[in-house]
Amino acid sequence: MKKTIVVKIGGVASENLSSAFFEQVKTWKKKNYNVIIVHGGGLFISNMMEKLSIPVTKRNGLRVTTPEALAVTRMVLIGQVQPEITTALSDHGFSAVGLNAASDHLLSAKLKNKKMYGLVGEISRVNSRLLNELLKNDHIPVIAPLGLAEDGQWLNVNADEVACRVAEAVEANELYLLTDVPGVKKQGTLLKEITPAEIGSLKQAKVVVGGMIPKLDSAIEALCGGVQAIHITDTIVREGTVIKEEVLV
Repeated sequence: MKKTIVVKIGGVASENLSSAFFEQVKTWKKKNYNVIIVHGGGLFISNMMEKLSIPVTKRNGLRVTTPEALAVTRMVLIGQVQPEITTALSDHGFSAVGLNAASDHLLSAKLKNKKMYGLVGEISRVNSRLLNELLKNDHIPVIAPLGLAEDGQWLNVNADEVACRVAEAVEANELYLLTDVPGVKKQGTLLKEITPAEIGSLKQAKVVVGGMIPKLDSAIEALCGGVQAIHITDTIVREGTVIKEEVLV
């Protein structure tokens, strides 16, 4: 069975799309690995909201999403960030396919907590059949972090959660959650490997805060869903902090 790797690109996608990034993807493809990319777009969304005088509010590391904020989010993710990524991949010789929640019901979602977060959702179902069909034909799916509720309402979804749910659905071997730091640090020291139990202790001690919390929570769920290893890192050429069920001594 072919190895599958899911990569979540952070909000500033262009910073992740370095020559080293494409070389690593080429190496994976030469080894006949499947690759799926989930992208964020937070900085671009915030910049556009500020230009339109729409308040930017975050709670527990998640963006509070009003109807106005959702409209901007959809526009930026699908109209700006995703085309940038698919174009760059195509320019480097890959067959990339941009996807969103409405692509054959790719990402179904339900409201997380409307009173607290507004139109923010959590993924309830991933159309793995569509993704597996694209992978079988050697495409690289590029997925925007949005979901569709049963009533047709679009929902903003944390990109790390989308990447984790996608990794579970396609039974990925590895998941890379790219961020702006090289991994999880404790007292300035990079932690090379951690377990879900250790993550709980780090959260309780407030060693991890802000956007790292939903990232790690999603990673734990992905482990429970069968993903073998999750990397928290700033580039796919470094392992960063590897989250596994057990750390072998």
